[in-house]
Amino acid sequence: MSDDIDIANDAAEHFRQLALARRPRPTCSVSAQFCEDCDEPIPLLRQQTIQGCATCVSCQQIREVKRA
Repeated sequence: MSDDIDIANDAAEHFRQLALARRPRPTCSVSAQFCEDCDEPIPLLRQQTIQGCATCVSCQQIREVKRA
């Protein structure tokens, strides 16, 4: 018989698996040199650090605010 702790652990594991399944998958594509939204150059350090990035930091922040 399972006790309350086992049930809670099962529920936590279930929600952890759901969160992992829903997370954005990392991309392995080449980063853009220019932002898709504002056409400004994306700094080289950002291109190298965030593989597959398509926006500059400012535009990415705007996208994340809109998404929330």
